[in-house]
Amino acid sequence: MKNSTLKIEKTNIPTILKFTSNNILASGSHQFNNIDEAKNSPLAQQLFYLPFVKRVYISANFIALERFAIVEWIDVQDEVKEEIENYLNAGGVIVTEESAPKKIPVEVYAESTPNPSVMKFVANIKLVENDLEFKNSEAAENAPLATELFNFPFVKEIFISENYVSVTKNNNVEWPEITVELRSFVRQYIADGKTIALATAVQQKVSEVYNHDIELDDVSKQIIDILEEYIKPAVAADGGNIMFQSYSPSSKIVNVILQGACSGCPSSTITLKNGIENMLKQLIPGKINEVVAVNQ
Repeated sequence: MKNSTLKIEKTNIPTILKFTSNNILASGSHQFNNIDEAKNSPLAQQLFYLPFVKRVYISANFIALERFAIVEWIDVQDEVKEEIENYLNAGGVIVTEESAPKKIPVEVYAESTPNPSVMKFVANIKLVENDLEFKNSEAAENAPLATELFNFPFVKEIFISENYVSVTKNNNVEWPEITVELRSFVRQYIADGKTIALATAVQQKVSEVYNHDIELDDVSKQIIDILEEYIKPAVAADGGNIMFQSYSPSSKIVNVILQGACSGCPSSTITLKNGIENMLKQLIPGKINEVVAVNQ
């Protein structure tokens, strides 16, 4: 194997930095939240001795580190890059594949949603920090669980939230035919301690408008607060999510994006008009004419 050289790459999260290698580093993806979890990765253990390292992610061709707020990456990134390169080129072990991950006691149950094409698979443990939506397998490259689920021919879309996975099926099968198989797969995948999603798969929250160059007006800020506090918990219970996209003061139209079970749901139009739209009109009188889902 030729000498390993690393390239420093920023991610969409300021606290996480990627070190991309010119060589293959490991098979599969690995996430270590502390030194105790890194028993099968001598490299990760060494990195945890750096006082600012919070998490370590090792994938096929990169190592990503999440830092604590005590330093800025610009101050330490070159030294970290050199340390990892020296470790790799000295033949240091990255991941000991034969060390089986610790089994996690996991329960997963299936729960129907208002969308007949979507089923929720709810776990008894936390899966991800932020909601993630994948419309196809190509979009799921940083989410190993989603990638595996797309191998099922009947899986059309995937939405992963804090403690559940919403699966959208195609019209070729009915839920009674596949629910048990999917539930068993998701439960076993989590129980095996496999990585759900890498930090680089993080998606924006409702409170993060898509166009960051636009200064939010007071009404937009009120809309976002209402969505966060009142609307999102309700749609999350049904296996979905709602994201604020924009507000036009001239037309008084609110544009939102529906995700998970809410996307394509036959009852979503009723929810938008009778639920979300009415609530916004009552809480922000005179400022809202209509709420529109731009992806419906």
